[in-house]
Amino acid sequence: MKSLRQSLHKQDLLGLGIMVILFVVFYFLFDEEILDDYWETNVILILINIIMAVSLNLINGLTGQFSIGHAGFMAVGAYTSAIITVKLGMDFPIALIVATVSAAFLGFLIGMPTLRLNGDYLAIATLGLGEIIRIAILNIDYVGGASGFMGIPRLTTFPIAFWITVFVVYFIKNFKNSADGRACLAIRENEIAAETMGINTTKYKVMAFTIGAGFAGTAGALFSHYYYIAHPASFTFMRSFDVLTMVVLGGLGSISGSISGAVLLTAISAALADYPEWRMVIYSIVLIVLMLNRPQGIFGNKELSLKMFQSMKLGGGSRGGTAQSE
Repeated sequence: MKSLRQSLHKQDLLGLGIMVILFVVFYFLFDEEILDDYWETNVILILINIIMAVSLNLINGLTGQFSIGHAGFMAVGAYTSAIITVKLGMDFPIALIVATVSAAFLGFLIGMPTLRLNGDYLAIATLGLGEIIRIAILNIDYVGGASGFMGIPRLTTFPIAFWITVFVVYFIKNFKNSADGRACLAIRENEIAAETMGINTTKYKVMAFTIGAGFAGTAGALFSHYYYIAHPASFTFMRSFDVLTMVVLGGLGSISGSISGAVLLTAISAALADYPEWRMVIYSIVLIVLMLNRPQGIFGNKELSLKMFQSMKLGGGSRGGTAQSE
């Protein structure tokens, strides 16, 4: 047990060290304008998509539910934070907190009745609820209606987006390794067996849904305060589908997979910015190739860790030894 704690502590320190190095490198490149605004915009969009992907993975991957209305909670965060900063004149940190709490509260209210459903029924319900949120916003003149909420100040910076993303990933990683996270995993594997073991399945499904919705709200606040506008067209079903694709591509249940899926698909979208009609074609080809060759996703349900690298190294060494003996 002690060696396990030391190993986890070592991984956390190594991860923090890598994050600090990445932050310093990118901050220097942006500050010195070695990388221009185009690159900074795409890096910040990658960070926002990582938050969206890992938060949806908490619901779909870790708990085994099938939600496809995540864009609705992102919209709640985007508009709520805009009201706080523009209409009420409050600071951005307060807007971030209120956006997160508002989306989480809505997730809790929606999760209580809908999470009694399973499979396709839950997917249809969450899809419908996501669209209801978007259409409701579309008809509220106070937040701009169909024209969108304009005049939002650009308060999202690279340092803010980066460290909030690190916090969200670390929070969900610790949740996954906690007793609550293991209860969610038990529900994913076999909900009936989990209930038999005394696990309150409704409680943990709603908990995961609430946390995931809250962090989607955080991503929405970062999004609207970078692009100056919150528009209903930014939070359609296609946004939810994009995030779901990132999660499936990386591997359901894997935080590392969600990160890699978000990075890969956001990079593909950026590369195809001049050819929007090809984006979904490329997405489809990538998914088909992946499902044929690695149906469990890039990482499956595993995480990137020191142990993985050590096993790869040992595997390479044993193959080398076998080759020499032959």
